[in-house]
Amino acid sequence: MRPRAEVAVGAGILVALGIGAAALGSRRARVTDTDPRRSSYLSGPSGARGFADALELIGVRVTRHRRAVESLDTVAGRDSTLVAVLGPSTRLTPLEGARVAELPADLLLAGERAEAAAICLGYRINGRPPTDILPPASAGGAGMPRARAELVRHLAGSITDSSGAADGATVTCTVPRPIAVDTLLRTRGDRPVALGLTYEDGRRVVLVADDRLFANRALRTTGAGPFALRLVVPRYAAVVFDELHHGYQASGSLAGETLDWSLRSPWGWAVWQVALVGLVGLLAGGIRFGPVRSAIERRRRSPLEHVRALATALAAARGHDVAVRLMVQGLRRRLSRSGRAVRGDSDAWLEGLGPSLQSERGRAALAELTTLTRRPTRADEVLEAANAVETLWEELKPR
Repeated sequence: MRPRAEVAVGAGILVALGIGAAALGSRRARVTDTDPRRSSYLSGPSGARGFADALELIGVRVTRHRRAVESLDTVAGRDSTLVAVLGPSTRLTPLEGARVAELPADLLLAGERAEAAAICLGYRINGRPPTDILPPASAGGAGMPRARAELVRHLAGSITDSSGAADGATVTCTVPRPIAVDTLLRTRGDRPVALGLTYEDGRRVVLVADDRLFANRALRTTGAGPFALRLVVPRYAAVVFDELHHGYQASGSLAGETLDWSLRSPWGWAVWQVALVGLVGLLAGGIRFGPVRSAIERRRRSPLEHVRALATALAAARGHDVAVRLMVQGLRRRLSRSGRAVRGDSDAWLEGLGPSLQSERGRAALAELTTLTRRPTRADEVLEAANAVETLWEELKPR
């Protein structure tokens, strides 16, 4: 196999493996309607996109934040902005919870996995058997989904988490005291499900024990929709949704994402190994072993060889008439002032040469060539035509 063919085959195999691996990865990463994440990107029954879309429809600016909690300061300090952490798929770490609780912005914290932030605000979130929720006035008489969690107040003034003490990371947060606590939702057993906390600096924090209240299905089929919207409108002009803890990270380049996937996936490692084997094969194929071989000499044809080849082809194709016509056209080109091919009727041009001929030999050659161009030509007559053309050239060429 030639080196170019080997390179083409190797490149084709690599491209096929890459396409197959990408298709497999995209199939595995495909988001389905059963995705349980409470993300504002997801429109399935468990997603929270309905909440975000409804806010945008009524004029609230929605931002989806896909960076670390530390960078929330840049967007959370704006006036009339609410930071929403809805049922994070990945539990907030104690350090993240402390930083979220200390943000200089109003907060909406929902779900048991947001407890690390709720603890720093004075409340724990405990799971419980499903129980009925008393519909608020904003629900318009519609029923509410059953609560599976409740808020429980603790009396500690500060919280210290030493779960990371082995790494030298101890997290301590001071619990601020609210000046007002509003019960927004409670169960029929008078257990709080949603609370509104107001602080001296004007900051407001809403704690919701059960994040299912913000799911698309609950918003569409129960009174949770009006309740959720009343938490935002008309108080806030913008809402920032935390999406990092739902698995959405800041977008990067395609090359970077492909490299990251190839280092994490077994299929990616397979592609790297095949590429390495192909590279080694190409390097090995580029080294020539054995004695030096003489190169094949490639010599260009001489003009005479070209003429002979053309004559052989015309003879094989019985193209005698074509040969005669080409000779006439060549004579006409050589006799023209420009030296270029001239279009037009060759018969009429031959008839016009008569007055220019002075000798009997020239007139005889013209008569013979005219006769040969007006009827089918035999093989032996091609030579006669060539001789006649040469005679005319000798008679008419410029001197």
